[in-house]
Amino acid sequence: MAMNVGSSSDGEDAVMSTINTTPLVDVMLVLLIIFLITIPVVTTSIPVVLPKERVEVRETKPENIIISVDKDSRVFWYDSRVASVDALVDKLKKVATMKPQPEVQVRGDMAARYEGVGKVLLACQRAGIVKVAFITEPPALN
Repeated sequence: MAMNVGSSSDGEDAVMSTINTTPLVDVMLVLLIIFLITIPVVTTSIPVVLPKERVEVRETKPENIIISVDKDSRVFWYDSRVASVDALVDKLKKVATMKPQPEVQVRGDMAARYEGVGKVLLACQRAGIVKVAFITEPPALN
């Protein structure tokens, strides 16, 4: 707080006091900046349960490719087992040249490790497949 001490023209000694608001504004600006930086961090750390699956009616077409991954992370092209990821890429490259390009539908066992499904996605990417879908079952009604 600052005070102006000045002489008055009528000869009386009077003290004139005014509040200096500059430090108050500086503190408020610093607090505003701190809040602007910390608020996005606080809002993204709120625990939210997001939906795990979405049931969507899909039209099954005969040209769709169905790749299954069982609980032991073995990959199957329809009903026949695929020996390696390279063999899967070779099969998918043949499919990728078709016009229009068919959709690859991945059926992953719930107990399968992510690694098996990840290999299928990597093979689709390497082969140039544009449409990849995941097949799920609707939740059980109680």
